[in-house]
Amino acid sequence: MNILVTGANGQLGNEMRIVAAQSKDHYLFTDIAELDITNAEEVSRFVQSEGIDIVVNCAAYTNVDAAETDEERAALINATAVEYLAQAVKNVGGLLIHISTDYVFGGLNNNTPCSEDLPVSPTGAYGRTKLNGERAIARSGCRSIILRTAWLYSEFGKNFVKTMLALTATKPQLNVVFDQVGTPTYAYDLAKAIYEIIDKRLFIHSEGIYHYSNEGVCSWYDFTKMIAFYSRHDACEINPCHSSEFPSPVVRPSYSVLDKTKFKTTFGLHVPYWTDSLQRCIHNLEKQ
Repeated sequence: MNILVTGANGQLGNEMRIVAAQSKDHYLFTDIAELDITNAEEVSRFVQSEGIDIVVNCAAYTNVDAAETDEERAALINATAVEYLAQAVKNVGGLLIHISTDYVFGGLNNNTPCSEDLPVSPTGAYGRTKLNGERAIARSGCRSIILRTAWLYSEFGKNFVKTMLALTATKPQLNVVFDQVGTPTYAYDLAKAIYEIIDKRLFIHSEGIYHYSNEGVCSWYDFTKMIAFYSRHDACEINPCHSSEFPSPVVRPSYSVLDKTKFKTTFGLHVPYWTDSLQRCIHNLEKQ
């Protein structure tokens, strides 16, 4: 099979390059320089000319705060481009694997893990545009698997882990919010899950929306404490604080733990615990 991975220079795209290196399938990795997914004709032409069977869309506008003043651009990448990919996939009878977000639940005040059938309620432009991407896929009628994930980090690009590694190494004290709870997700684990769904042909008769993050629950404060612990940055004092102490243009989800029961039941894949994956990522970063 021919598999197209868009957004290949991002966190998840780079991890897809690693996990798919030995695949028996033919992977094509593109970013903006190779394929402009906001151009409908270019997308359609590429998918047809390359004989694409599966598109893994890792491309996204992910700057949550900036999206509030740049919603047009966020919508172009997170919704319009997704519509173009979905239509191109539909035209060739292929499959679209699309990455969405816990931010579709931003307005809920709940304290139990979010299942796929929970009512959506985004509170900001990022969540709205990602939800509109999901809806564009549904309207297209293409075969699709949508994977909602959360708190993504990796060895690549800018992310919370790399930021906190730098801060805990240089600052004597940090205040980190403890009233926003979720689950960190190592992009390598998500990439490996996507790869196995394709490699083992688990996608057959398994279209739908699924939730994937690492196992477990923590706050940003807990997350930071473990980052400092695994990196041996003992000199930095890390204190819990309220999110109100860090004003933001977006109301972030206070509890966005994703229920992965449907994913595990359908695909039968192991989901690693978040601290185990964090330790692996920090080990890899230290080797670089």
